[in-house]
Amino acid sequence: MENNLRPFHLAFPVYNIQETIKWYTTILDCSIGRQDEKWVDFNFFGHQISAHKIDLEETELTTNPVDGYNIPSRHFGIVLNMKDWKFLSEKLKSNNVSFIIEPNVRFKGEKGEQATLFIKDPSDNVLEFKAFKNDNMIFEN
Repeated sequence: MENNLRPFHLAFPVYNIQETIKWYTTILDCSIGRQDEKWVDFNFFGHQISAHKIDLEETELTTNPVDGYNIPSRHFGIVLNMKDWKFLSEKLKSNNVSFIIEPNVRFKGEKGEQATLFIKDPSDNVLEFKAFKNDNMIFEN
């Protein structure tokens, strides 16, 4: 298999398409791709994510303990470089976005040291944004 990185695709549930469009374009600067009244595609840092309208609100958030934090087990996000992570972190703060886990550095001084933060979109989907001190450590164990 070739080692050229290709965009991933992720579909996720949302409660309101218009609210989702506003949030992803305003808060995360995503551009809109194709859309319908029941779904919308976004350019999520070069990847395709698709928001699909659902009627039932999912309210339970299960977590797992990781490095002293209760990490939501269902989440998605992107690994940014440190400069972009810091910029996004400040943008989220200036837009008064509530954090599930405030911007912080995990595994400090260890293999895999990373800056991370967790937020929720208007449909309770959890997103994680992280940046590694050393990108060579992304897949190291």
